[in-house]
Amino acid sequence: MRVLIVEDDGQTAHFISKGLRQEGFAVDLASNGEDGLHFLLTEPYDAAVIDIMLPKLDGLTLIDEARRNRVHTPVIVLSARGSVDDRIKGLQAGGDDYLVKPFAFSELVVRIQALIRRATREDDPTSLTVGNLEMDLARRKVFRKGVSIDLQPKEFALLEYLMRNQGKVVSKTMIMEHVWDYNFDPRTSVVEARVCRLRDKVDRSFAKKLIHTVRGVGYSLEERDE
Repeated sequence: MRVLIVEDDGQTAHFISKGLRQEGFAVDLASNGEDGLHFLLTEPYDAAVIDIMLPKLDGLTLIDEARRNRVHTPVIVLSARGSVDDRIKGLQAGGDDYLVKPFAFSELVVRIQALIRRATREDDPTSLTVGNLEMDLARRKVFRKGVSIDLQPKEFALLEYLMRNQGKVVSKTMIMEHVWDYNFDPRTSVVEARVCRLRDKVDRSFAKKLIHTVRGVGYSLEERDE
C-alpha cells in the first residue's frame, strides 16, 4: 500500500515515514502544501496523512483543492488543534479522519488501515485468503496450509497487493505504483526479483502454484485447476 505524508516538521515526518516503511508501506514525503497537492494530483495513493499547518499551502486548502479535482484518496488530517470546531473544519474540508498531535504511532497505522479498507469496500478487515494461503493483516503473518511463511516487509506488501487483487492481472507499473515509492527507478528489475523471491517462499514447497506470470503483461495470484 502506498501512502503520502505531507508534514513540514522534519522530525515528525521521519518518525512517521520510517515507521510506516517498517510496516511494509511505500511512503512518499512532501514538506509543503504545494508539493503535497502536486503529489495527490499526479500519483496514485491508497491513503494520505496531511498536517494542517503547512508552508505555501495550508493542509485544509490542500485537501479542498484535491477534492475539487476529484481526488478521492482517503485522508487523515494531523493537527495539534483538537477542539470540536477544528475537527469539524478538517472533516468539512474533505478529510476522512482527524488525529491530534501528539499521537501513538500504532493508532495512526490502525486508522490508515481502516481508511483503506473502507475505500476498497473490503468485507474482511483482518485477513485475506486465496486457496490455502492466509494472510493475517493484524498480526502481519502469512500461512500456507497452516505453515508459517517468513516474509520481509516489502515481500509482505507485494503479496498483500496481489491478494487484494486476487484473480486479476496486475502489471509491473501497477505494482510499482502501489508497493514502491515515488523515488523508485522503473528501469530496474527489482519487481521481477521480488516476485521471484516471493514465489520461492509461497509456492516452492507446494504442488499447486498460486503466483502466475502473464507474459508481456504482469502477474496474477489465484488458485487454478491443474
